[in-house]
Amino acid sequence: MTEVREREGKKGEYTVEPVENGGAEPLGKKVPLDGDGVSVGDGKGVKLKRQVGLISGIALIVGTMIGSGIFVSPKGVLTQTDSVGMSLVVWLLCGVLATMGALCYAELGCLIPKSGGEYYYLKDTFGNPVGFMLAWVTILMIKTSSLSIIALSFASYVLAPFFTGECATPVVIQKVLAASCIILIVFINCASVKWATAVQNFFTAAKLLALVIIIIVGFVKLIQGDVRYLTPSTSFQGSSTNVFAYGIAFYQGLWAYDGWNQLNYITEELVKPHRNLPLAIIIGIPLVTVLYLLVNIAYFTAMSPDELLQSGAVAVTFANRTLGVMAWLMPVAVAFSTFGAANGTCFTAGRLTFVAAREGHMVEILSMVHVKRYTPFPALVFQSFIAILMLLPGDFESLVNYFSFAAWLFYGGTVAALLVLRYKHPEWHRPIKVPILIPIIVLIASVYLVIAPIIDEPALEYLFAFLFILAGLIFYVPFVHYKYVPPFMKHITVFFQLLLEVAPTSYFEPEEDEDA
Repeated sequence: MTEVREREGKKGEYTVEPVENGGAEPLGKKVPLDGDGVSVGDGKGVKLKRQVGLISGIALIVGTMIGSGIFVSPKGVLTQTDSVGMSLVVWLLCGVLATMGALCYAELGCLIPKSGGEYYYLKDTFGNPVGFMLAWVTILMIKTSSLSIIALSFASYVLAPFFTGECATPVVIQKVLAASCIILIVFINCASVKWATAVQNFFTAAKLLALVIIIIVGFVKLIQGDVRYLTPSTSFQGSSTNVFAYGIAFYQGLWAYDGWNQLNYITEELVKPHRNLPLAIIIGIPLVTVLYLLVNIAYFTAMSPDELLQSGAVAVTFANRTLGVMAWLMPVAVAFSTFGAANGTCFTAGRLTFVAAREGHMVEILSMVHVKRYTPFPALVFQSFIAILMLLPGDFESLVNYFSFAAWLFYGGTVAALLVLRYKHPEWHRPIKVPILIPIIVLIASVYLVIAPIIDEPALEYLFAFLFILAGLIFYVPFVHYKYVPPFMKHITVFFQLLLEVAPTSYFEPEEDEDA
């Protein structure tokens, strides 16, 4: 790790000086010392600040979970379950599973208080290779592709009013707008953590308002007697008897709940993490679960199951039937929702890249922090660059779906890590300790979610995804295990340090800072 040395005694600033162990910060760069979670001149580098409070933490969880899925296509669950009643049961169980998984993560987040989520939990429990493979798959495929897909959804709904009838939205214009969305989001996240959280808070409030409108309209229709698809005698008719089909139904539902683990990616930036991490989870995820259930019930008050399955955008169809001249609110709400989800995804994805690089699992420049703005500038730019590249192919969304099983493979491994640490280190202090039954249930569910879809619909894509995970070892052995660094990398690191005005950082122990 490069050191920084204080060369001037003037209070409030220091001068960065490269030292013999390979450091190469820009000479003469003066950076203010503000005492707010930032430590410089201590031989460890510039550090991230704790600026994410409880409200912003809840907004990050809720805002990232609620993307386009609940507005656009809840039909995936209904397709597999074949009945309204069972689809609602799956939505409920998905919320319960997400909540239990998040509680397990809360225990791990307080036990290992480092940003990066599963990366550190797997790495510290099972070793470097497992942590590297998680970072490899998540950084290069899962997070970046999710950001691309959400940005494309945003572009689609923004452009929809301008291309009506038989005039389809030009693909080029859609992708240019999606790329512009990503660039704007990464600019906000690079500029300031407070800007990013303020954007997240605003768009979370906007999408919650849209969901509340749907729910209120649904309740009005229930009072009016539109319950023909929701009665006990009709709602469960024709339910699927294929046990493995429910695995795919859970995939579809859990995709809408994706984001329940987001707060663990920024533990080092969370104010009072031992309190706010579990609180944000306990408040945020049950809130989303209740909203999802009520919104689905509202949909079935205005359309039949067959009509829902035929709709390309369920919320828009619902609005057209119930809101009259105010139906335009729903496309705007979906655009707001997707922008907020993209912002939350970018915020946390950059942190994973940052911590993986800090541990030597990515190139050194990605582990550095902007010397004035205290954001992981290079990591955020790198993630957005890959996300924009993923916009170029014609259709990569189908391939990404096959990586969902990889995500639950790592989720299951993370919960297994909790059980292993309980067995190996019972003496460790655990500010949060969930009942042992919860991680066991989540682990069993994870195994089912990995195996069931493969049995129900075998496909080579699952094999390709698994081979992609293992392919990470090709890079791990020479560059991480044997620590081989190409000679030209030092010059590249120096160039980007000077260009981006960044300096090395290091992990710091959590402090009980005052609320932000």
